[in-house]
Amino acid sequence: MTPPKIPTPPRYRPATLVGAGLGLVLFLAVGLLPAVLYGGYAGVILAGAVLGTPVASTLAVKALIGVGVVLGVALAGALFAGAGAAAGAVVGTLVSGGVARDASPDSRIF
Repeated sequence: MTPPKIPTPPRYRPATLVGAGLGLVLFLAVGLLPAVLYGGYAGVILAGAVLGTPVASTLAVKALIGVGVVLGVALAGALFAGAGAAAGAVVGTLVSGGVARDASPDSRIF
């Protein structure tokens, strides 16, 4: 009795990478300004919660607002890139005719 074959993970398809790139381009065109604005607003709320309100213009407040802006841009960019990669993978799978399956009985794990 031979041990079962361990399935290899799928390789990155070019469509997935193209989708991620298009997602980042779409983020630069549409999502960058709202990400900066909402990240700055979240930074102001964070600074008010940590340092008290009204928020004075100190170095700590500016640092917390900057952290909020950076996090807002990074998270929104990751969201756009992930959604673009998922859409690219779906389109690549549909265009290539679906997922090829091995019909041999030895290809099953269990």
